Amino acid sequence: MTQPHPDLLPPSFARLAWSNLAAQSAEQIALAAAPIVAVLLLGVGEAQTGLLQTALTLPFVLFAIPAGLLADRISRRWLMAGAEALRAVALLGVLGLIGIGALTLPMLALLGFVAVCGTVVYSVAAPALVPALVPPRSLAAANARIELARTIAFASGPALGGVLVGWLGAASAFGVAAALSIAAVILLAGIDEPTRAPAPPRHPWRDVVEGASFVASHPLLRPVFITQLIFNTASFLILAVFVPYAVRRLGLSATGIGVTLSMYGAGMVVGALLATRVMRRLPFGVVVGFGPVTGFVAALVMALTTLIPSPALAALSFFLLGAGPILWVISTTTLRQAVTPPQLLGRVSAINIMSYGARPVGAGLGALIGGIWGAEICLYLAVFGFAAQALVILLSPAVSLIEQPAAGGALRSA
Repeated sequence: MTQPHPDLLPPSFARLAWSNLAAQSAEQIALAAAPIVAVLLLGVGEAQTGLLQTALTLPFVLFAIPAGLLADRISRRWLMAGAEALRAVALLGVLGLIGIGALTLPMLALLGFVAVCGTVVYSVAAPALVPALVPPRSLAAANARIELARTIAFASGPALGGVLVGWLGAASAFGVAAALSIAAVILLAGIDEPTRAPAPPRHPWRDVVEGASFVASHPLLRPVFITQLIFNTASFLILAVFVPYAVRRLGLSATGIGVTLSMYGAGMVVGALLATRVMRRLPFGVVVGFGPVTGFVAALVMALTTLIPSPALAALSFFLLGAGPILWVISTTTLRQAVTPPQLLGRVSAINIMSYGARPVGAGLGALIGGIWGAEICLYLAVFGFAAQALVILLSPAVSLIEQPAAGGALRSA
């Protein structure tokens, strides 16, 4: 019998990809609008925006593991739908407070925190659901499709968030984001998820230890996790201070900030569109190492804006930060799905999402260092962080892989 081409994905996967586009767009519009609203509407500075970014990233630390436990025990599509509904409720809460003129920074941080809780659950469950919808040989193509949807959101969401706040006011951005979250819920409800065998009753702590031990002892997944931990710290050290830095140093308006941030998504779109062909032509390990190295180059370009205050350089930095690391996301997600037993996918995905817990660390450092010494010092420190994460992955066995590992099979290295 002729095998289907690995790039041809089953129809059941399409609804997941479209729901991912809607959910990621809602997230990006809201995340872009929140600091702009904080700076322009509430009049806060570097320290306060850093604290806001911290609140918007803490759920990745607090709820990734519980989300992983749930994803291995209940229907993943309904778990994702419930999480997206929670985000919609939080966004509607921000919209209502703006409408009555009662929005404050603490309330923006609180409702943003709730919205990101939905993001965490969705992000943990989605990679665990993909292998149930597509065959193993199609995982790379499926992950590229998922990431393409996400990159479109990253490309359009920040720009749309900035434009909506700049032209129509803060309320419109959160209204559009809430509508997209509701659309994602509807799409998820129509996915035909295969039934899984019930998980045996166990103490949750044993499940947590099992997932963490698998990642910590795996020669490929361990350096991937460490690299992501450092990457997230360094990237949010930049993001925590970029909006006030862009206004003060680069002279950008709300629309200009949105457009500049959208270059991150534009880079992701380019990388995602090329990902399947790149992964078909280059050794698997080379693709894994490409993203962290590109991230280091992006950090150098951003630091250069302290000497040459050019919005074009900042835009180039965000473009590189999207184009290279998206290949990292696709390749390492495929790696994780290939080497992880199905019954562990939710927890291993949660461990991966736990690396996002470094984001509040980076945002907190941005708030502290930016508030005392200024955004420029944060950008310089980020360069050292990106250098460290590139070094970790380049010294690991992951970069020597010739091809995608087979599930449970031997690893072929150069």
